[in-house]
Amino acid sequence: MSVVSKAVDYIKKIANDQKHGYSQTNRWGSPDTWSDYDCSSLVISAYEAAGVKVKTAGATYTGNMYSVFTKCGFKDMTSKINLSTGSGLIAGDVLLNHTDHTAMMISKTQLAEASIDENGGISGGRVGDQTGQEIHIRSYYNYPWNCVLRYPVVKTLPTLDKTGYKKGQKTIGVLALKQLLLLAKAKGLITAKLNNDNNFGKGTQKAVNELLKKWGYKQNGIAGKRFIKKLGGQLGLKK
Repeated sequence: MSVVSKAVDYIKKIANDQKHGYSQTNRWGSPDTWSDYDCSSLVISAYEAAGVKVKTAGATYTGNMYSVFTKCGFKDMTSKINLSTGSGLIAGDVLLNHTDHTAMMISKTQLAEASIDENGGISGGRVGDQTGQEIHIRSYYNYPWNCVLRYPVVKTLPTLDKTGYKKGQKTIGVLALKQLLLLAKAKGLITAKLNNDNNFGKGTQKAVNELLKKWGYKQNGIAGKRFIKKLGGQLGLKK
């Protein structure tokens, strides 16, 4: 199961379980106990549980989600989405209003969100969902959202040429490599700064060398066939 599928399953489970309601006071809930979330802790917890360590990396509320999520590999897809209609959205997309609210798409047309407690407030209510609407699933709407963040989906290892990839290359293969590296960063395997593009630059070289050093290999900055295979194995990907 992919990272995105795990995050979607987590948030759907919470939304469909009356043990979980809304609270900004006691907001870091647990899926197996009577506990509450607010809008940001729900989305953050879903991806943290799926293996993308956004909470560990410092995401705590809507105001810092963008910086932390993009640091952990999420891509800003806002320019490709019609926020009025929701056209272009897919399951796992994070809808973010930097000041007030966040939610997650669970399909192309539906989202899950933590909204408000049974008293119409943000704290002081009873634990759990007293109304059936404190945390719920509904059709897409524009809150309005400032942006849409998407986690890259990589299911299989990329095809690699005979010489591997190194600094200065700009190819589709490099893009696939960098998506693997972004997954590795999200799982805490590396710390190098990476962009989700097809350019093998200094950041990519640093990320490759981080892994080579971790594995006890010579740090030559080259991602060859054995490098890709080993990284794929650590990420649980198939050939």
